[in-house]
Amino acid sequence: MDGAGSARLAALIRAAAREERLPDGDAVPALADRDIPAIARQVGVSPWEAADAALVMGVIPARYLRNLGAFGSEGQRRLHRASAALVGLGGLGGLALESLARLGVGRLLAADHDVFEDSNCNRQILATAQTAGIPKAAAAAERVCLVNPLVRLQAKQEQLDRQGMDSLLADADVALDCLGGLAGRSDLAVAARSAGIPLVTAAVAGWSGYVAVVMPGFPDPSALMGSGPAAEDSLGTQPPAIYTAAAIMAGEAARLLGQGECSLAGRMLLFDLLRQTWDTITLA
Repeated sequence: MDGAGSARLAALIRAAAREERLPDGDAVPALADRDIPAIARQVGVSPWEAADAALVMGVIPARYLRNLGAFGSEGQRRLHRASAALVGLGGLGGLALESLARLGVGRLLAADHDVFEDSNCNRQILATAQTAGIPKAAAAAERVCLVNPLVRLQAKQEQLDRQGMDSLLADADVALDCLGGLAGRSDLAVAARSAGIPLVTAAVAGWSGYVAVVMPGFPDPSALMGSGPAAEDSLGTQPPAIYTAAAIMAGEAARLLGQGECSLAGRMLLFDLLRQTWDTITLA
């Protein structure tokens, strides 16, 4: 955008900004959801670009106001400019995608080759009576558009091989392993290591599961899991465990993107919701 266009964009943002009070009483300039696409159309830019210009000016899209207590305005701008890659859009992936989109991670890259089946409806947020037989990637694209139009999503209906994983992760700042079962996990860990980015990985079986954050150069849990049938095949996948793991995954990924750190870096959290036990181990 040339200087005149940038100046006009800034002027429109200043004119539309309104003071909003946060729960702690602080006041911040904010833009209503409806104003951002309207401003973008007037200047001929995308809603993402209009929101980015606002964040640079210290004007917060109103949908992110409740994020500020955790991330601050600078952290929100970092989230907006960040890229996260998700492999798998089922139980873990659909929920993590939803959380990252609502938090304002500005670019989401995702892949899943599968379509929705009736048996997905017990736990997968994108699985509904209307999405049976629909590709998970297509449902994810529609959902993100509804949840946060400021986010740019590229969703592929594709079962990624190692080369495909390398391609997906090439422009990402963090990768999320949302795969079901054991297949592909080791390849994804290698792809993340090759890209030099953190990998947030999780698995669930029955009422228990784990979440780990594998920093570049650290060992990953897939080496411990072996091959063959996964425990989830016999124990099932219960919604509370899936939601727990997905929430922790999204939180750790968002902290890495918005704050440059997270609590599970180089560690694995193991939880059991039946016994209510929570343990962490160091990945070394």
